[in-house]
Amino acid sequence: MIIAQLSDLHLDGGERSRHRVERVVRELAGLQPAPDVVLITGDIADHGEEGEYAVARELCRDLPAPVLFCPGNHDVRGAYRKVLLGESAGDAPVNRAHRVGGALFAMCDSSIPGQHDGLLADSTLEWLDAELAAVDLPAFVCFHHPPVVLGLPFADQSRQLATDRLAAVVAAHPNVVALLCGHAHTPGATTFAGRPLLVAPGVVSTFRLPFEPTATIDQDLPPMLAYHLLDDDRRLTTHYRVVPI
Repeated sequence: MIIAQLSDLHLDGGERSRHRVERVVRELAGLQPAPDVVLITGDIADHGEEGEYAVARELCRDLPAPVLFCPGNHDVRGAYRKVLLGESAGDAPVNRAHRVGGALFAMCDSSIPGQHDGLLADSTLEWLDAELAAVDLPAFVCFHHPPVVLGLPFADQSRQLATDRLAAVVAAHPNVVALLCGHAHTPGATTFAGRPLLVAPGVVSTFRLPFEPTATIDQDLPPMLAYHLLDDDRRLTTHYRVVPI
């Protein structure tokens, strides 16, 4: 199974962000075989405006696979629901579970309206626990905010909070293959609750590590994405790719 993961598109109505997303979409459209699913782990819009989500919806029509979303700290739940999901506006967490290609993808809302840090609400964790218990399928838990410190101060200061509750849910379900997140604008790999935690790079920009001799936020590096390959033994291999612009 081929799982493509994008994150941090930050579509803002400008040409730069749109061009970068278009380039990634073309890259994915040219894959042979096509990915089985495309995950976009938050910060789809930069200001959470309906017009920004309309651009995302337009561009995603060209992707050669089902596209699954979850919100980030720059997303606004009402506009997100209305444009991307065709639902009435609402402030409750936007959690969706999808079964694609024999795997479960739990797209969790870690956003806190009006804040940049993240939290999985009690209702989200109860929903996640039930979804994971309902199937004997390889499962991916996806959200925007990393639940651990990554060594990137710019992202770490707004990471996911109260993560002991999430760890307990993950530990209770051996079918969880990995946790997938964004927010850090850099590729990364670590562990959480004994499972792989894989961080998608950013499409709009790259966050530099504090010991690298460049700016904190690099706008010049090209967009990147992750490919996760799941085999029949539920072994996951991840590759990160630069997309030339």
